[in-house]
Amino acid sequence: MYKIVGFPRTRAMRVIWLLEELGLPYEIDPQMPQSETIRSLNPSGRVPVLMDGKFVVSESVAICTYLADKHQQFTYPAGTGERALQDSFTQLAVDVLEGALWTAAKNTFVHPETLRVPEIKEVCKYEFQKGLEVLEIRLGDGPYVMGEQMTIADIIIGHCGGWAVFAKFDLPKSGAVYDYFKRLRDRPAYEKMVATLTND
Repeated sequence: MYKIVGFPRTRAMRVIWLLEELGLPYEIDPQMPQSETIRSLNPSGRVPVLMDGKFVVSESVAICTYLADKHQQFTYPAGTGERALQDSFTQLAVDVLEGALWTAAKNTFVHPETLRVPEIKEVCKYEFQKGLEVLEIRLGDGPYVMGEQMTIADIIIGHCGGWAVFAKFDLPKSGAVYDYFKRLRDRPAYEKMVATLTND
């Protein structure tokens, strides 16, 4: 059984969601970032960490990539053009969408108060909106970013959408991106992941 080490209301949500999509059993050790347990597994103190027997891997995108590759679901094979396009969507999510959200978070509650730059949050919201504009152009006919097949890129992007709501970033109220996020939220595995959060 897989073990997710990390408080669920973090990027651990991505891993929980994917494991629910895969229909695989897992347990959660709800450690907070920078806890002694987390730092013993990941020197950066970041969550989540996945334990697969004695094998330990950190960073949510790496964990999702590992699980998708291992189980040959929610991904295209490495070395294919489809995988390169899938990875480009993942990078859009991490570099642009998550980048804006994480910078805003660091300047809201993560960094020491004396180092925060609250004004940067407006820049972050602008960058996030520009990222959504790119996503809308690239979405195509869907229903997912790679067409008919859902991939881990959708999970990373979908998580960023939920994070945006929590961070009070604006999301579209109609249109292709709105419909896309709604499709992701309506998936049974997403609903099971959310139920896991309410039980933590």
